[in-house]
Amino acid sequence: MIIYGTALLAICHLLGIILGDLLGRAMGVHANVGGVGIAMLLLIAARIYMHRLNWLPAMSERGVEYWGAMYIPVVVAMAAQQDVVAALRGGPVALLAALGAVVACALVIALINRMETPQQVAEACAELNLCRE
Repeated sequence: MIIYGTALLAICHLLGIILGDLLGRAMGVHANVGGVGIAMLLLIAARIYMHRLNWLPAMSERGVEYWGAMYIPVVVAMAAQQDVVAALRGGPVALLAALGAVVACALVIALINRMETPQQVAEACAELNLCRE
């Protein structure tokens, strides 16, 4: 299967890594600071810019959307792994902060889900063709 948009992803990734390294050096840290996040923002901005100018064929746009969808879970998993290692080294305060963040996220998600009305859910289901009949 040919995956379109790989070159755009690669360019954004390389630019993000370079900018993250430069940002880290500017902050006095000898590490990449936010390079992957910068790369994701560049990918989003490049896709929107190229779409507005009609420079991005439909197949390439779908490929960029695919890579964008794949990129986020991979980055989150990598960051989560690093956070766990840092938390274990940081002691009980870091572990309590991590557990507090997880609980807070769960509560906010539950609150958001409860704010939706059945009518909004039905409209979104119909719009996205997800309804089972």
